[in-house]
This record gives sequence, C-alpha cells and structure tokens, in this order.
Amino acid sequence: MTPNVKPEKDFPWWLLLVIGVGLYLFYKVWADASYSAVLATLSKGIWVTVMVTLIAYGTASAMGLLLALGCLSRFVLIRQLCRLYIEVMRGVPIIVLLLYVAFVLAPAVVAAWNWVTGPLGFEPARARDIPLLWRAVAALALAYSAFLAEVFRAGLQAVDKGQIEAAKALGLSSWQRFRHIVFPQAFRMVLPPLGNDFVAMVKDSSLVSVLGVGDITQLAKVTAAGNFKYFETYNVAALIYLTITIGLSLLLRRLEARLRARSGGDER
Repeated sequence: MTPNVKPEKDFPWWLLLVIGVGLYLFYKVWADASYSAVLATLSKGIWVTVMVTLIAYGTASAMGLLLALGCLSRFVLIRQLCRLYIEVMRGVPIIVLLLYVAFVLAPAVVAAWNWVTGPLGFEPARARDIPLLWRAVAALALAYSAFLAEVFRAGLQAVDKGQIEAAKALGLSSWQRFRHIVFPQAFRMVLPPLGNDFVAMVKDSSLVSVLGVGDITQLAKVTAAGNFKYFETYNVAALIYLTITIGLSLLLRRLEARLRARSGGDER
C-alpha cells in the first residue's frame, strides 16, 4: 500500500467498459421491439424509485445527525437511548424492518391514534389509509438513520478539539461553534461515506417491491411474469439502476474533488 498513489488521477478504464456494455444495451433497446416495450414499462417506475430514495435519505440524514448529537450528549440517558435505537436498527435486516413497519408498526400507530382521538369525537382512522409507499419510505428512513448516525458521529468526533477550545475562548456559543467550526469540517470528512450510503439507498429502494410498490424492480417482476422475457426485462432493469448509480458516483467524486480543492485553498 503506497501512500503517494492518487487513485483519483487514474484514467477510468472501468468506465469505458461499462459505457461500452451500456451502449450495446441501449442499442438493443432502440433496435429490438421487445427491449423497447420493456423500457417503456419500467421507465414508469423510475420516478417512484427516485422519490423513495430522496425522501427516505433526506429524512434519514436529519434523523442520523440528531442521533449522532444525542450519542455525544452530556446526558447519559440521551446517549443510552440513542445507542439503543442505533444498535436495534442496525441489527434488523432492512427487508424485515420493511415488513414490520408495514404490517405491525403502521396498524399499531393507527390503533394508538384511534385510542387517543376516539373520545374526542374524531372519525376512526384505518390502517389501509396509510399507503404502502409511505410505509416503505418510513422503514428505509428508520433503517438508514442508524447507519448515518454512526457516520456523522465519527465525523463530529474527528474535528480537532483544539479548534473547539479556541472557539470557546473567542466567546462563540455552542450553536455558533457547531455551525461555523464543527459541522463544516465534519461534513467534508463524512461526504464520501454519505455519498456511498446514498448510492446504496438507490439500490435498497428496490426492496419496496416486496410491498407491491410500483418501483423499477416491481414493474420488472410483473413484466417478466407476463411476457416471460426474463433476460430482456432484467437486463433493462439492471441498465436503469447502473445508469443512476454510476452517474451519482461520478457526480459525488467531482463534488469531493471540489471540496478537497477548496479545503486546500482555505488552508493556504
């Protein structure tokens, strides 16, 4: 392992290979009517995949940051409660959590709501009124918040304590220290794992298909079961996911490089 190697300077030969395979599949989609029909069907699920990913990841990021701050709280009860949540959520497989939230937690929440609002004269709610799409989003947010909490915690603890002490000496409040000193530096350090988890969320969003949510994977399953063209259908599904994930990976690399360059300029 050589510390002077700079992988970001390597020519992306792997990308040429992926582009070549992708162009071949795009040609098949353009030239083959069966591929075109499959793409027309699966493309309807792209917006569902994107929406699930963005909402679930945004919610998980906010929850993860709060959990990370809770893990670093000076109150032992808050630290223990946050640690309990993180360990439980990280220990349950996401697909199990999806089913639990959809068929156990959602009905329990509705029952609790009816128990509280019933005496007040409100109309009783029904579990079926909560769409499976939103149950799936909630489950993904709960699962990923635990992983992102550990990412944020590691970043916050990696900030040099000397800078925090200097900020205290200058009279900055706790919020000002966090906003101007701690969080900007922590964010730069945790951006790569955050980006990695975002790409992982795109792929894990396919798990919502177990609830019948009409994302790319669910539409692929239904289409393949109807036309029996499994090879063509799942080739197109894989192509869509690869286009999204590789595009995101390249975008995140550019963002990391810009932040690294800006950080170097600030230090000079």
